[in-house]
This record gives sequence, C-alpha cells and structure tokens, in this order.
Amino acid sequence: MRRGSQRQMAGLRRFDDEGDAAMVGRLDGKVVIISGAGKGIGAAQANLFAAEGAAQVLFDVNDAALRDVAKPLQDAGHPVAYFRGDVTDENTWATAVDEAERRFGSVTSLSNNAGIFRGEGLEETTRELFDRIVAVNQLGVLLGMKAVVPAMRRSGGGAIVNFSSIYGIVGSGLATAYQGTKGAVRLMTKTAALQYARENIRINSIHPTMIDTPLIQEGVPADELELLLKLVPMGRLGQAEEVATAALYLLSDEASLITGAELAVDGGYTAGAPIPAA
Repeated sequence: MRRGSQRQMAGLRRFDDEGDAAMVGRLDGKVVIISGAGKGIGAAQANLFAAEGAAQVLFDVNDAALRDVAKPLQDAGHPVAYFRGDVTDENTWATAVDEAERRFGSVTSLSNNAGIFRGEGLEETTRELFDRIVAVNQLGVLLGMKAVVPAMRRSGGGAIVNFSSIYGIVGSGLATAYQGTKGAVRLMTKTAALQYARENIRINSIHPTMIDTPLIQEGVPADELELLLKLVPMGRLGQAEEVATAALYLLSDEASLITGAELAVDGGYTAGAPIPAA
C-alpha cells in the first residue's frame, strides 16, 4: 500500500499507548492557512478544521471579527495563530507562511477563501470598482497560491482550495466584474493544478450558491435574493458549514487523487434550468 493511502478513508482510527482505538481528525498533522477567516464561510472553516485536528494561521481585514473567531479556538487549546491581513498585499501572504513555519513547522494546506461581492452590471462598472474586485477576488487567489507553493514543496506536497462561485461556471446577467473574477479563479485553479500535480500539490475550486453569510446578507437586497432562490432547485440558501465541509474534504487526504476539479455546493443550481412547477 502506498504511503498515505491508509489515511484516505473517512473515520480512520489510530491506537493510543494502551492499544485502544481513537478517531483520527481528518486534518491531523495539517497546517492550514485561511484567508478571510473572520466571518461566514471562512469562520465556519476555522471552527471545523480546528475540530478535525488542524493547526491554523488565520487572517482577515476585519480585526474584531477575526478575534471573535480565533480567540475562542485558542482558549480551547487549538493551535491557532491570527493577524490582520489583506489578500492583495504580498507581505500579508509572506507573514502567513512565516507564521505557519515558525509556529507549526510547515504549510500543508491553503483555503483561498477571501472575496468581495458587488452587483453592478457592465455599464455601471467603473474602472476603480473593477480594479478593486479583481485585486481581492482574483489577484488575492493568485498571490496566495504563489506564496504557499514553495512552502508546500518544502513540506513534500499540499492541497489548495480556491473559492470561486456558481457564477464562475454560469452567467447571471449582472455583477459583470465579480463574475469575471470568479471565472478567472476557476481556470487559474485548473492550470495551476496541472503545473504542480507532479509535485504532490493538489489545487481544486469550490463553487458555492447563495450562502447565508454577511456577504449575501449585506450585498443582495431581500427582493433580489428571493428571486435568485427560485432558481435553486433545492429552493433554499446554503449554510456556511455546508461549504466548509466540502473544503474539509478537498484539503484532507481523502481527496488524494483529486486535483483541477470544481466542486459545486449549490443545491443543483449549475445542473441546468429546472422545469417550472405546473
């Protein structure tokens, strides 16, 4: 059996010093960096990954929100470091990698989670707005991958999850710049996955539907959201924990043969146009 293959199944067991079986966390031994960890899907990942045994470096532009996530984890004894950081700043990424290697010895995993949403269409999109959305949603993802790949090479491999959107797969007729960045993330993921596959660095993308997080609550008017939800075959908002679980899988050894893939966590949205109810 090849090295690592024994850890590719859920519910793995190890034995303690007395020979009793104990459950192994799905991220035991992993060192994860999460961008945008202060709220929503990022916060859900931080909590889930801690429960699954990961050491973590968390950052966000929102100091207070990040502290509310990270401090309870530290107080509970989880190995967590956190600091204020901006995904558009290369120094932030360098700090995240340095903190991981200094405190936890390696970098094995990255959740490129941070992002912003703006709903302006083509004619309403200014150059300034376009540059800002691209900087956070697209450049931030590229800088994150660029920063962690050398560290993962030193660790013997790793896994990256890049956050795109259902609107990185299909169009909507709005949010032109936002959708452009999410489509870019999808294809940056695939080409980087091909580049680093032989180095045991797996890179995949996640494509959530509308998720009940501050990004949706603050960015989409209630009447528009109601119309959007009618397009979701399952007919409801997703929960941040449902997306975090998908990220957990892709960052775990259970997904050891998966790279360059896109995982839609979307209630069926991207499967096609549903037939209206009679």
